Amino acid sequence: MDRKELAAAVRESVRAFAQKVPGRSVELRVPPFVAVQCVEGPRHTRGTPPNIVETDAATWLALADGSLVWADAIADGRVRASGPRSDLSAFLPL
Repeated sequence: MDRKELAAAVRESVRAFAQKVPGRSVELRVPPFVAVQCVEGPRHTRGTPPNIVETDAATWLALADGSLVWADAIADGRVRASGPRSDLSAFLPL
C-alpha cells in the first residue's frame, strides 16, 4: 500500500469509527493523517483533551480490521491512551 492509499484507508476508517461511536469526549489521533473526536460523554472544548488515543497508521488499521486486539496494542505501546474514557476496546474492530 503506498502512502496515498494508506492515508485514504486511515481517514476513511477513523471517520467511520467516529460515526459508529459519536461524541466529543475522546480525541482519536492517527498522525499525520487524521484526528477526530468521538465517544459519548463530557465535551472537551479547550486545551489538551483529557481523553486521548494516539497510534500509527498500521496499528490503527490492524485494530480496525480485528487483526490486532486493543489490550495487546496497549501492552506493547503501539497505542498511547490517556484518560478515563480512552479505552476503545468495546468499539473495535469496526
